[in-house]
Amino acid sequence: MPLIAALGRVLAADVAASTDLPPFERSAVDGWAVRAADLADAAADHPVVLRRLGEVYMGAQARVEVALGGAVRIPTGGEIPPGADAVLMQEYADVGGEGVAARRAVRVGENVVERGIDVREGQVILRRGRRLRAADLGILAGMGMAEVGVFFLPRVAIMATGDEVVSPDAPLGPGQVRDMNSPALAGAVLAAGGSPVLLGIVPDDRQAVDTALGRALAGHEMVLVSGGSSVGERDVVADAMSAVGPPGIVVHGIAVRPGKPTVLAAAGEIPVIGLPGNPVSALVIFDIFARPVLEALAGMDAASRTWDRVRARAETALPAAGAREDHRRVRLEARSDGLWAVPLPAGSQILTSLAQADGIVVVPPAGPGFARGEEVEVRLL
Repeated sequence: MPLIAALGRVLAADVAASTDLPPFERSAVDGWAVRAADLADAAADHPVVLRRLGEVYMGAQARVEVALGGAVRIPTGGEIPPGADAVLMQEYADVGGEGVAARRAVRVGENVVERGIDVREGQVILRRGRRLRAADLGILAGMGMAEVGVFFLPRVAIMATGDEVVSPDAPLGPGQVRDMNSPALAGAVLAAGGSPVLLGIVPDDRQAVDTALGRALAGHEMVLVSGGSSVGERDVVADAMSAVGPPGIVVHGIAVRPGKPTVLAAAGEIPVIGLPGNPVSALVIFDIFARPVLEALAGMDAASRTWDRVRARAETALPAAGAREDHRRVRLEARSDGLWAVPLPAGSQILTSLAQADGIVVVPPAGPGFARGEEVEVRLL
């Protein structure tokens, strides 16, 4: 695909440098290309006068040789001319007629950017599986690449279930809620390197869910189903998911808060994940279970799948949630005595708490939790 459209895409093959970068010795400053030995005795009160031999022009080969006692005018980025081994900054040079008075000494290599100091020809500069960053695109451009080979984006089918769920633009009737999960999960899929496909809202009807799952499994690499994963008379999603196999359902119910009724299943090679209907639970469970699978499907290497984490002090106590691992949303505050993690409301239906959060603190189950002021690890969102 075109290089300028490849940000965030995953590299499909190793890239070896086709040339040195930079491809020639160049000046790091505006000034004068010189021989360091000629300026060994130069000082502010004892300038050394060099002969002005010519000038280096940007985008052109340096052809004027710096002979004994000579200097060549050079701009930042200009090619170091033959014979020169240093560049004197223009601030330390006084020009008069055909002479250049140098008011300080320079050492060999001063203000010279070596050829290949960034990349050497033949060196593997980017590895297969890397999620491309802005700087990577610049390096690839420096190698003469206008296009780059990347993995296809995994297509992720997203369907919401529930008789009470209506589209975001629909007026609300009694007992109804708008579908917040589908747009939120679509954003999470995009951030994790996938391509979301919204399949709409499916009522609590076994035949309708079976039909929707059939559509979802056709032409997609992952399926996310929000809602209907609890155990109840009207929850038909789990029954429908058990029939998508083999292997079908692998896990139904996890010791995590929020997100206990999660369903993990597979239809052959296609992961099918049943997410809770509460939007906070759906996004937390996506990060724990769906994101790692999606990133692997996207071809990402381990480095690209690493979470950013920081250490902070708990602003209030964070007790354990019994036998369940508790994923608490926190806001980070930088104070004079360090970084603090301020817990936000823990309810699984309070989506604003996740929107306002900077990260997640995982409180281990069946333990003491964390006391106020204790250092905790914050997984950044």
